[in-house]
Amino acid sequence: MYGLVNKAIGELVVGGFGKANWEAIKARAGVDEDVFISNQGYPDELTYQLVGAAAEVLKLTAEQVLVAFGEHWVLHTSMRNYGPMMKSGGKTLREFLINLPNFHTRVAMIYPKLAPPRFECTEVTETSLHLHYMTHRPGLTAFVSGLLQGLGKLYETPCTSTVIARKDQGEDHDIFAVQWVQPETS
Repeated sequence: MYGLVNKAIGELVVGGFGKANWEAIKARAGVDEDVFISNQGYPDELTYQLVGAAAEVLKLTAEQVLVAFGEHWVLHTSMRNYGPMMKSGGKTLREFLINLPNFHTRVAMIYPKLAPPRFECTEVTETSLHLHYMTHRPGLTAFVSGLLQGLGKLYETPCTSTVIARKDQGEDHDIFAVQWVQPETS
C-alpha cells in the first residue's frame, strides 16, 4: 500500500489518542519509520501490523480501528489529498456510490502503481443499493463500513450498511446492503 495509508493511520491515532500512543503502536508493530512517504509503496503486511498494534495499544478490536480509519479516510485524508475528485463524484451520496466504480480509475492517475479494489452497485433504488466490494486484500470489510459511514457524513446523509455476503465466509466477494434517508430539499 502507498505510504499515504500508513501516514493516515498515524494521523488518526495522533489526533484521537495522542503521539505517545502512535509511538507505542509503531514500536509494537516493529515499525521504525519516522515518516511515511505518501507516494512510496510499502508492504501491505506493514499496514496490517499497524492496525493490529493499534487495536492492542488502544484496547479496541481491529474492526473498531478499521471502521474509525475508514471514516477518517473519507472525511480527512481523501478530502485533503484529492478533494476535487471526491466532490466531482456526485452531488449526493447515491450519486457518489453509483460513480464509485470509476473513482479509483481517476485516483490511479495520481498513484500509478495502485492496486485498488473494485466496486459495483446493484439493486439501486432512491434510498438503497447493494455495494459489491472486490479486492485481493483480506480483512478490510470493516474499513469499507467506515468508508460508508464517512461518506454518509460527508454528504450529510446518514446511512447504514449491513454486510450480506462475506468473502472470508466463502463468498466470491463482500456485498454491503446500504440504506439512507433522502435528505429533504428546501
